[in-house]
Amino acid sequence: MFLTTRLQQADTWGNSQGAMFESVLKTCCEIIESGWAKDRAPMDTFIMGLATSIRERNDYEEQVDKEKQVVPAVQLNVIRLLADLNVAISKPEVVDMILPLFIESLEEGDAMTPSLLRLRLLDAVSRMASLGFEKSYRETVVLMTRSYLSKLSSVGSAESKTLAPEATTERVETLPAGFLLIASGLKSAKLRSDYRLRLLSLCSDVGLAAESKSGRSGADFLGPLLPAVAEICSDFDPTLNVEPSLLKLFRNLWFYIALFGLAPPIQKTQTPAKPVSSTLNSVGSMGTIALQAVGGPYMWNELWSAAVQRIAQGTPPLVVSSVKWLEDELELNALHNPGSRQGSGNEKAAVSHRTALSAALGGRVDVGAMSTISGVKATYLLAVAFLEIIRFSSNGGILNGSTSLTASRSAFSCVFEYLKTPNLMPAVLQCLTAIVHRAFETAVSWLEDRITETGNEAVIRESTLFAHACFLINSMSQREERIRDIAANLLVQLRDRFPQVLWNSSCLDSLLFSVQNDTPTVVNDPAWEAAVRSLYQKVVREWIVISLSYAPCTTQGLLQEKLCKANTWQQARHKTDVVSLLSEIRIGTGKSDCWAGTRTANIPAVIAAAAAASGANLKLSEAFILEVLSTGIVSATVKCNYAGEIAGMRRLYNSIGGFQSDSPQTGLGGGLQRLISGAFYQPAETENDSFNEMLVSKFVHLLQQFVNIAEKGGEVDKSQFRETCSQATALLLSNLDSDRKANLEGFAKLLRLLCWCPAYISTPDAMETGVFIWSWLVSAAPQWGSLVLAELVDAWLWTIDTKRGLFASDVKCSGPAAKLRPHLAPGEPEALPDTNPVDQIIAHRLWLGFFIDRFEVVRHNSVEQLLLLGRMLQGTTKRLWNFSHHPAATGTFFTFMLLGLKFCSCQSQGNLQNFRAGLQLLEDRIYRASLGWFSYEPEWYDTNNINFAQSEAQSVSLFVHYLSSGRLDSLQSDSKGRATENGNSLVGANDHPVWGQMDNYIVGREKRKQLLLMLCQHEVDRLEVWAQPLSKEGTSSRPKISPDKWIEYARTAFSVDPRIAFSLASRFPTNTHLKAEIAQLVQSHILDIRCIPEALPYFVTPKAVDENSVLLQQLPHWAACSITQALEFLTPVYKGHPRVMAYVLRVLESYPPERVTFFMPQLVQALRYDKGRLVEGYLLRAAQRSDLFSHILIWHLQGETCDLGKDASGKNSSFLELLPIVRQHIIDGFTPKALDVFRREFDFFDKVTSISGVLFPLPKEERRAGIRRELEKIQVQGDDLYLPTAPNKLVRGIQVDSGIPLQSAAKVPIMITFNVVDRDGDQNDIKPQACIFKVGDDCRQDVLALQVIALLRDIFTAVGLNLYLFPYGVLPTGPERGIIEVVPNTRSRSQMGETTDGGLYEIFQQDYGPVGSPNFEAARRNFIISSAGYAVASLLLQPKDRHNGNLLFDDVGRLVHIDFGFILETSPGGNMRFESAHFKLSHEMTQLLDPSGVMKSETWDNFVSLCVKGYLAARRHMNGIINTVLLMLDSGLPCFSRGDPIGNLRKRFHPEMSEREAANFMKNVCTDAYNKWTTAGYDLIQYLQQGIEK
Repeated sequence: MFLTTRLQQADTWGNSQGAMFESVLKTCCEIIESGWAKDRAPMDTFIMGLATSIRERNDYEEQVDKEKQVVPAVQLNVIRLLADLNVAISKPEVVDMILPLFIESLEEGDAMTPSLLRLRLLDAVSRMASLGFEKSYRETVVLMTRSYLSKLSSVGSAESKTLAPEATTERVETLPAGFLLIASGLKSAKLRSDYRLRLLSLCSDVGLAAESKSGRSGADFLGPLLPAVAEICSDFDPTLNVEPSLLKLFRNLWFYIALFGLAPPIQKTQTPAKPVSSTLNSVGSMGTIALQAVGGPYMWNELWSAAVQRIAQGTPPLVVSSVKWLEDELELNALHNPGSRQGSGNEKAAVSHRTALSAALGGRVDVGAMSTISGVKATYLLAVAFLEIIRFSSNGGILNGSTSLTASRSAFSCVFEYLKTPNLMPAVLQCLTAIVHRAFETAVSWLEDRITETGNEAVIRESTLFAHACFLINSMSQREERIRDIAANLLVQLRDRFPQVLWNSSCLDSLLFSVQNDTPTVVNDPAWEAAVRSLYQKVVREWIVISLSYAPCTTQGLLQEKLCKANTWQQARHKTDVVSLLSEIRIGTGKSDCWAGTRTANIPAVIAAAAAASGANLKLSEAFILEVLSTGIVSATVKCNYAGEIAGMRRLYNSIGGFQSDSPQTGLGGGLQRLISGAFYQPAETENDSFNEMLVSKFVHLLQQFVNIAEKGGEVDKSQFRETCSQATALLLSNLDSDRKANLEGFAKLLRLLCWCPAYISTPDAMETGVFIWSWLVSAAPQWGSLVLAELVDAWLWTIDTKRGLFASDVKCSGPAAKLRPHLAPGEPEALPDTNPVDQIIAHRLWLGFFIDRFEVVRHNSVEQLLLLGRMLQGTTKRLWNFSHHPAATGTFFTFMLLGLKFCSCQSQGNLQNFRAGLQLLEDRIYRASLGWFSYEPEWYDTNNINFAQSEAQSVSLFVHYLSSGRLDSLQSDSKGRATENGNSLVGANDHPVWGQMDNYIVGREKRKQLLLMLCQHEVDRLEVWAQPLSKEGTSSRPKISPDKWIEYARTAFSVDPRIAFSLASRFPTNTHLKAEIAQLVQSHILDIRCIPEALPYFVTPKAVDENSVLLQQLPHWAACSITQALEFLTPVYKGHPRVMAYVLRVLESYPPERVTFFMPQLVQALRYDKGRLVEGYLLRAAQRSDLFSHILIWHLQGETCDLGKDASGKNSSFLELLPIVRQHIIDGFTPKALDVFRREFDFFDKVTSISGVLFPLPKEERRAGIRRELEKIQVQGDDLYLPTAPNKLVRGIQVDSGIPLQSAAKVPIMITFNVVDRDGDQNDIKPQACIFKVGDDCRQDVLALQVIALLRDIFTAVGLNLYLFPYGVLPTGPERGIIEVVPNTRSRSQMGETTDGGLYEIFQQDYGPVGSPNFEAARRNFIISSAGYAVASLLLQPKDRHNGNLLFDDVGRLVHIDFGFILETSPGGNMRFESAHFKLSHEMTQLLDPSGVMKSETWDNFVSLCVKGYLAARRHMNGIINTVLLMLDSGLPCFSRGDPIGNLRKRFHPEMSEREAANFMKNVCTDAYNKWTTAGYDLIQYLQQGIEK
């Protein structure tokens, strides 16, 4: 009674009293469930009582019609209560009691007519049917189906105009919702299958019945059913065999979907408010084409559209008859109502069908080409197009089925089914092919729209892509040729649009193995097999070559992984085909024959990394060709061996129960028993964990040991490091499939060490190992790609902080400039770095190659890894001074910048659209950092690496190619005020991504780009000359630059960094427009550049001195320049200007006196112009700071002193008068201790030198005994005496028997040998050193020549050139007196001729063995490097009198020139200049240098290459060398006595020539000197006159 009372209250479906209703429901459920098992009868009575209450009447007959529509609340509430009870209790007996009553009410009772009661009953029966009890389900579905069809019959009748609103609600909402509820609730596969058939049948009936109706009834009736159909098809696998009856129902459904214009396949803008005509935005190059339906404009309903998409995922291909299309035609005609306005007999309707089909196909097939296709068949094809396009637009083309996204789930399997139908009409085949391509374009569009996805969405996107690719690969073995061709064509398009498929493991598996294994062999068809094989070979080769051309490291890693699958490899049917294909593929340095154009693998850093990743033990210092197959097999075998080692150790460990088992039955004995018997059990997880823990700990310890060795400066064993890393990698990969959480920390630490160790060790060998194992890791475990890359990026940024390799920005690591300080470069010299920076740079180069490889792999599909690379790029370019400026880093630096530019181009691909401002900032940094490279003077560096120099030039060339190709224009094209697709406005045309509005930012950016291009092109030219010094290629192809352009370059460079402008001028030293503009810029920005010594020549000029320019007032604040630069300011043209002199002296004072001692002859000559006695003051102060400086200075002062009567000119006399005064001031300034050292040092060598005067009266045969007598009288007083020609050698005694008198026209020169030790070396290591003491000969000219030779030696050493020069010591100790150091272990060529009749070639064979022996070739090599060194020195100095007495050879075959009495403009015989060659290259010398005799041998080319490189390196320091000679101009030396020695010296440097022109000039010099007749003639003259052996 209480229950009935409550149910009589107002409808509680949405009332606030719903809570009470819920409590009533809960109470009823508890009553029924408790009473059901005890006594069922009362429960039946209770339920039936509730059910019959529905039938009760209220007395409302007398009320008006409107009031009769009101349904009693008790009925509605009882219906709800009973429905909820059924759902809550879920018992078939309860359903069977209640359902008949509900059905009876619906069919015969009060609920027959539309009303709220009927709606509630229909909802209730559908809820009960959804419980899945078969009887109730069937009864309900029959009822609902009949009800829905009955609604269709009334459409368009007179009754329809007077229908109650509930009738429409029933059709549009209640019944469709019921159908959907049942579809959602059914779990039984049998019932779901039955329901699927019933729903599809209903759709077919609805479509047929509605098709003849006018208006929009078809869409209105079919549309509401679609969500239920979608739900019941959600678990249907369309790839399984489908009953023909069901397949026809699917076909009919899609026929009507197309016919009624439901849910167009591509709808960019969804407007569910009202149906509108849509446009089809076609994919690819197609334009926008209007898409029209057969029966009017398209219906657009968001709910229906989503349902159609879900249905598409579960719909099988609509291929009903595979025999004859005529049968389909008849069936399709049956789908039309003959009385329909769209009947097939109506040609106008047929045209509309074809027009709709053509639009759906994106215009690929013209309407005119479809004339043979009937209207109804056109609609069928339209249905197919709808289905197949929607399959891909809904979820990318993945069919229902298993959760794994494999090739079998690809919707292409459905699309291709249509093409298998035989005997297709050409027009139909054309349409079906167009459908395939439209479906493909839709798939591509779907994939591209999701390019910015991350996380799980990105995984789904990539899995979808790979599933399609794998299916297309597998389809290449289909029997139908058209399918094979289309599959191959689409695969190529997919590969080009989404290159990431190239490196997908499953795609590569399908490519290498599945094609052969999946082809059926039942039918023996040689032609088909040959066609499949040919197509497969073509695709495989292209696939492998393209993947190698972009990412050779990862590609080789993947190939090695596939080769590791030995069993799979052996089972491949066409194994020989694969082997032959791979065996033809080679990659290597230089231009590749495998692919055309420039690819990523052409970058030298990448190809070097590829060689490392191959595992082959290649010498990266030489050009190499990599056999992909052979190296792949070897490395795959190595990897398998390491994996086998780990597996074997694990198996042994587990078989014996670990090493610490206490249980006797599982202990060592039991384990060995199991091992012997072979009865291995499944190892316990704990044993696996303990094994992993033990090995991880071991490997971590070993790797840490390697790091410790490297940190202490030790050498890491290459093979041991590689083996440890490989074993550790194999251990990590052996746990790849394990989901155990144990040892995660240990594995993480091991992975981190594998990534960091090569960076710590920083050697090329360690980095090769690193690239090998990193490629192994990311290929075998792609899911670890982000982890590995994150660690590598951290390690890279760490090398910036620790200033290693490419980031060794300290001056000591900057190469030649650091080594030439302060003589030829400004700054105090620093100690050499502890480790060779070049090795670390090469290590960075390899590492960078791996990064670029990974970038190419992940750029299209992994935003996470792209952002990691972006972090590395931003962190690296954050500070421009991070980079090393060692010349050997040039290629690596610009390769890094190339990676940065490639990364910036990613925003045009879409996956980095959200980071546009960051990419623009990065691009700006790259431009500035690249220009910053040119803020230093251009240098070279020779690594003695055959391949390195060429790769450096190629690296910069590729950067130029990419920069000039315009690929980056897209970055800025959108930034000119245009908005992006999402409506966010971009930065304006002159907005910097960080600093905002900047005047003319875009214009300035373009100017910087043009300047960078020009500088990089010049650098390419320089490096190519260095790499190929003998090449005949010129640079004439470069466009000529106008004067205005040079001025613009200068201004742009100066605005970025003034040092770039000065570097620009040094690259083009004779460009007057450039220099004039820079001079103007210097004068207008004088206060901003005081820290740049290179600016001095632009405002400290003779003209500025004459005008006493105000700019000279800045000199007191200017940075110190090099000593040779300062020497220039001491010359007369600067007139001893006080400010200039003050600056020069400040520069000299800033360097230690010992560093200035080298230029003592020049400083002494500067006293000639020292009106203000400033130079004298500096010399006296420096003498007080250094005893060595004072001694050398005194000797040079004494060397300049002569009898005033000999030279009475006023200028020279005042200079000569000053010399003894300065000498005395120096002596007066000595401390007592310094004075004692001075007296002992000078007395000792005065005594030795005076022996020559004692010997002069003696007969020649007594002179040697006389020397011995005099030497015995001389005692070495103290242990601090040193050789004046070599202050680092301390004298420990005289070898009294060593005195030898020498031949001379003057007084008797003598040679005496001293016992010496190195000042800083072992004091017990006594060595002999001979010196010649001359009296009556002026040695000062030899000093000048040897100064230049010493500078050249330093230059060659600084740039790494293996050229030999021996600037032996010479020191003038008094007027026409001097000491000359004897070159040790040498004999003159004339002395060698006294003991043999043969030439040098024969003498070398006698001394070093036969030609080709190691000793002979080593001696020949030494002769080449010394001859080349002296060739360059001879070209510049022009030494004459080069007879065989002045050519020495040491005991390892090196040539040394001595006696420089005739240099520059002077020559013997009254300057007759008989020796016309620039250097001596006699016939016997050419025999050693050029075995071919015609200048076409490898050794000759090597010699000329060294000469060219030496000359180019010397030209770089032309001003320093000339300034050294210039200050001696007024010294009275014979070499300055005629002509224009300084002008001609400058001309021999040819500053007006480009590097290539200078190289060709030096080649011609070598060719001219080759066996020149004047050289042989002069040797003959010397032999005849002096008896000097030829």
